[in-house]
Amino acid sequence: MPVQHPITAKWPARQPELLQLYSLNTPNGVKVSIMLEETGLDYEPHLVDFGKDDQHSPEFLALNPNNKIPAILDPNGPGGRQIALFESGAILVYLAAKTGSLLPKDDIERYETLQWLFWQVGGVGPMFGQLGFFHKFAGKDWEDKRPRDRYVKEVQRLLKVLDQRLTDQTWIMGEDYTVADIAVLPAVRNLVEFYGAGELVGIADYLQVQRVLANFLDRPAVQRGLKIPSKDGDA
Repeated sequence: MPVQHPITAKWPARQPELLQLYSLNTPNGVKVSIMLEETGLDYEPHLVDFGKDDQHSPEFLALNPNNKIPAILDPNGPGGRQIALFESGAILVYLAAKTGSLLPKDDIERYETLQWLFWQVGGVGPMFGQLGFFHKFAGKDWEDKRPRDRYVKEVQRLLKVLDQRLTDQTWIMGEDYTVADIAVLPAVRNLVEFYGAGELVGIADYLQVQRVLANFLDRPAVQRGLKIPSKDGDA
């Protein structure tokens, strides 16, 4: 069934039978594009341009009233019904269920995976973002460095938790690559590459994090997903 939603007035679907992705290749946005690339699910990406304030447009707010990316519109949701979703964690869980991949089927392992996914959503994402504000953006001009240092300490604590978890493990859940890795590792990459805060937080001390991040970035689906949607237009 073709998509029917107010958002398509601003971002017309060229292939309306496909899942529609509305995003930008930020750490939050690429979680979903990487997931889609890893699963091989056909989809159509649309660039939500923050420079043009797209996220506050009436069309986008009709899908996500929280005016954040990513968001999806799937004409082939549960029971063949259309579903619109926002919040990256919820979208990852939905896509894992839809494709039967990247989330363990064993109940205990599935809940353990979800706890690491929620750990990223509730801790890594917000804390790394706050540090980025105080280190790279407007906060860097504040003479009082106590706010920045508060987030430095919290980011270091989170990195230590992750580093310990990865000791003697290939991925966060052991040998299996899951939605937990897709959620967590783009934020680590962004901390080092975009925010330029690697030296500030002592990233060199977290050897396991560095090892797993390198393996993550070597995956072809990750390399593709990091570029979707293109900032020059739809991918």
